[in-house]
Amino acid sequence: ARVRRALVPVLVASAAAAAAWAVAVNVLGHTNPFFAPVSAWVALGFSVDRQPRRVAELAAGVAVGVLLGDLLVNVIGTGPAQVGVVLAIAALVARFLDRGVLLTTQAGVQAIVIVALPAAQAGSPLGRWVDALVGGGIALLVTALWPQDPRRRVRHLAEEGLEEVAQVLRDLGRGLLAVDDEMVEDALVRGRASQPTLDQWRSVAADARASARVSPAHRRHRSELHDLEGAAVRADRAMRNARVLVRRCRPLLEGGHDLTDLGELVADVAAATSELAIAVGGGAVPASVRARLHAAAERTDPRALAPEDWHVQGVVLLMRSVVVDLLEAAGVPPEEARSHLPEL
Repeated sequence: ARVRRALVPVLVASAAAAAAWAVAVNVLGHTNPFFAPVSAWVALGFSVDRQPRRVAELAAGVAVGVLLGDLLVNVIGTGPAQVGVVLAIAALVARFLDRGVLLTTQAGVQAIVIVALPAAQAGSPLGRWVDALVGGGIALLVTALWPQDPRRRVRHLAEEGLEEVAQVLRDLGRGLLAVDDEMVEDALVRGRASQPTLDQWRSVAADARASARVSPAHRRHRSELHDLEGAAVRADRAMRNARVLVRRCRPLLEGGHDLTDLGELVADVAAATSELAIAVGGGAVPASVRARLHAAAERTDPRALAPEDWHVQGVVLLMRSVVVDLLEAAGVPPEEARSHLPEL
């Protein structure tokens, strides 16, 4: 399975490395352009997820490391002390140039390689640096023209992230209906553990939108990727509010409160959120999902759910925030989302 997933990316990266070698030899006249294919392979790798920033960081890291290594080796020579000095300078320069971890790592690695390798045979003192630029440039060109759909992984993460929200609400609803503190505690634990998934959704969506800006084949997807990135922010907000909701519900389990109506409302919102997750993962949000969330919003009247229990009423107010966040994640404008809430 790993071979099948990596087959096409490896073949593309291998072709890019061969093209970088050919350009350096036939166009630039270098006899042994070692760093041209190295830069192309390091920047592209075998992953399908080739985001422009990641590829640019890796390519720039190779180029920076090779450049500084070449310049410093010509001044201070080679040896164990020189390895440490060149590595330190290359890493610090890379940190100054960009915040990316990949850039700094590759700059240090390539600086070490330069100190350890024999002198360049590329025709000029900076020949190896030029080779690295050739490989990095070809890698970026392949990234811009790579025919993968940037929405695929974002949709998958969106479905996963929204399902996490749905599961937290589902566990909370069951705990309220069963008056089971352990179920409510499970909801809180799950909510806290889900943050990396939501963070990854937002990060990958931003990277995919950046990729669509530079790739002619993907520019038509920029609007949807923008919406998915915005949905990630709102889903994260819904999860944070859901965690607050769970914490506020725990004391209610010991006070003899009637939690049936509240538990049913939470369970209905959980079911609607799960349906929303499937819809977003499939690339569409049907009107039925929004209608279901609208109906849930209309039920968040504190006085109707708990006429004489202000403790439960306070929790219902928190539930209103969760429902509005989910409506906005479903693409409903904020004003329209709030318009379905009962007047207080």
